[in-house]
Amino acid sequence: MVVATEEMAVYCFDTLIAHYNDEQPPPPAFEEGVHPLFVTWKKATNGSEPRLRGCIGTLEPRQIVSGFKDYALTSALRDRRFSPIQPKELPYLECTVSILTEYETALNHLDWEVGKHGLIIEFTDPDYNVRRSATYLPDVAAHEGEYT
Repeated sequence: MVVATEEMAVYCFDTLIAHYNDEQPPPPAFEEGVHPLFVTWKKATNGSEPRLRGCIGTLEPRQIVSGFKDYALTSALRDRRFSPIQPKELPYLECTVSILTEYETALNHLDWEVGKHGLIIEFTDPDYNVRRSATYLPDVAAHEGEYT
């Protein structure tokens, strides 16, 4: 099983810095693979708890080198919930990457472990009769607190 590494997060930083310098990022220091992935940016200022600045990824398997390159920029610059990350914010950013593996269907709403499993929730919005979905990465529930 492939696991996310510090080198993958460094590559995302290198990609964002290269974007602002109108350069190509240096080659990554990790092996290629094909997996669903997410890139998350958080910003900490004045010793505060880091706050989300962008998080976008894909549930479809991608080549991880090109996937991290694409989603590093997409999550930093095109997450509609936030204004694009500016170069002056780089010193305050933290980056985490997630590689999704071993999907399984839960037996019920309590069949998961905080910090180990992520969740994909799909439902029909009763007000608009539209299918909706949400994805929660494994660290979201651990950060927010366990709810049952």
